[in-house]
Amino acid sequence: MFSKACEYAIRATVHIARQSLQDERASLVDISKAIDSPIAFTAKILQQLVQAGIITSIRGKAGGFYISTSEMKEKLIAEIVEVIDGDDIYTECGLGLKSCSSERPCPAHERFVSIRNDLKTVLKTTSIYSMAVGLKEGLTFLKR
Repeated sequence: MFSKACEYAIRATVHIARQSLQDERASLVDISKAIDSPIAFTAKILQQLVQAGIITSIRGKAGGFYISTSEMKEKLIAEIVEVIDGDDIYTECGLGLKSCSSERPCPAHERFVSIRNDLKTVLKTTSIYSMAVGLKEGLTFLKR
């Protein structure tokens, strides 16, 4: 469904948000370990998230990555997906065909239309904050 980069981006953002709720900044190494992602790959993803304004980075000894509580409540998971994977997930063919539409549908077209619409609703109504709170309270997890 999502690219590996997008999965890591969502997990990294939620981890950073959880740390931020505890008034802590997360380091690259800490994030990489927490989400089970290679450090170099994580660094590239975090750079994209910083450039998009989803998370903030502060350099130096007391630096790290963070996101304010107000930003967590405002920003949606859909924003992370759009930064990393774009919005093709809402329109592309569920079977991976290059062209699929209502006029010329693939065998699964009608089923995937509703799945994509449901996914869009979930992503556009789920805040980073709501996911971070579940993680902080131990109700959810990021690592297998």
